[in-house]
Amino acid sequence: MDKITRRRFLEQSLLTAAAAVTGLGLEETARAERRGRRVGPNDRIHVACVGVHGRGMSHVGAFAGREDTEVVAICDVDESVIPKAQKAVTDRNRPTPKAVQDIRRLLEDTNIDVVSIATPNHWHALAAIWAMQAGKDVYVEKPVSHNVLEGRRMVEAARKYGRICQAGTQIRSSKGSREAIEYIHSGKIGKVFLARGLCYKPRGSIGKYPDSAVPPGVDYDLWLGPAPTRPFNRNRFHYNWHWNWDYGNGDLGNQGIHQMDVARWALNKHALPQNVLGLGGRFGYVDDGETPNTELTFFDYGDAQLIFEVRGLNTPDLKGAKIGNIIYGTEGYVVFPGYDNAVVLDNRDQVVAKFEGGGDHFGNFLDAVRSRRHTDLRGDIEEGHLSSALCHLGNISYRLGEMQPFNTKTGAFGDDKEAIETFARFEQHLADNGIRLQDTSYRLGPRLRFDPKAERFRDNARANALLTREYRKPFVVPERV
Repeated sequence: MDKITRRRFLEQSLLTAAAAVTGLGLEETARAERRGRRVGPNDRIHVACVGVHGRGMSHVGAFAGREDTEVVAICDVDESVIPKAQKAVTDRNRPTPKAVQDIRRLLEDTNIDVVSIATPNHWHALAAIWAMQAGKDVYVEKPVSHNVLEGRRMVEAARKYGRICQAGTQIRSSKGSREAIEYIHSGKIGKVFLARGLCYKPRGSIGKYPDSAVPPGVDYDLWLGPAPTRPFNRNRFHYNWHWNWDYGNGDLGNQGIHQMDVARWALNKHALPQNVLGLGGRFGYVDDGETPNTELTFFDYGDAQLIFEVRGLNTPDLKGAKIGNIIYGTEGYVVFPGYDNAVVLDNRDQVVAKFEGGGDHFGNFLDAVRSRRHTDLRGDIEEGHLSSALCHLGNISYRLGEMQPFNTKTGAFGDDKEAIETFARFEQHLADNGIRLQDTSYRLGPRLRFDPKAERFRDNARANALLTREYRKPFVVPERV
């Protein structure tokens, strides 16, 4: 037998201990150790920000403004947006981060501890999984995935590789929201039977534009990534990608995911529902957008219901909330009119309690990066997956729907009074915006039965096909991680 040196013995012992903590095998643990540097308790955490045209600039500012972090790299497929992000760092008297266009080159850098992702939705899962496989911790924007399967693969990757992965659902770190949720969970509004999410956010027409040449400095093939090859079009690029199915998930998965997360959180549900129904349309204008600007989704958990309303045309608030939530219990209800506050009312509409106060979601993520405990995260990737998946399920039903005239009374809701009332307000909202309902149709999706344990639809091949997508090589989210 070969002799073992004392140094090698100590290294092997440390790896064995690390494998026991993380649940990885010795070979995987050793690989992860080699991929990144070891961060001491007083070391700055080195961050790379990926995708900096919109929301990503908030990431840059958040990490560059902290004493315990250093933004060491900026990555974007559009080279023209990188200098602004670099300047946001140097304006804080920090060193200029390096510029990288291809995330694959970025992940080879062992000096990077954390990858912060604010790309278009269709890149979220692949970027996060690649980063975790490269030994990086990840902060990924909402929705964490472009489809249901991607979210589950992200959870599996985080657990397999022992990485910290936070979803960008920052309401989870809000003091006011956390205290209100605790109030609900303590039973003080009685049994919760309905959680309503609202995204009353007017969206104007994006117009129509012809395909055109790729702008200078843009690696368009890389931008497309997992999505099918298509000609470049400004209405499928910066921001307006949200309204195209190949890259985005509509406002349900854009703004709505925040309020969807609060709704599920309030219901205290840690699995997906038993069935879903979606309906809606793109009303008020004709443009290049594919996703609905007005959409209703209904989710049945058996003992409780979740209803989500997206309204893209002008609308008044509902009980003081426009982009927020209303949680109904047998003894009262709670209104979340924003990200950081909530109001409790009894069944006579009298105010009972108020909660307010913000939080530091990035700070919570960094605390978990140092502790190495994913249970310290307020928006762990599994929570992000479940809430994102609700948006995807609603969109799947909608996309499988058939056009129905408004002048025919629907029987889709049976005797569900909450659903019937919600649909009536949906119709009134459109009429108030000048939509002639007698001349208009909407898309009514099927009520799809779902198996929460398997995370698949029951006996519906068409719906199951939309749980994932056909990936364009080499940008493939693995079936197994």
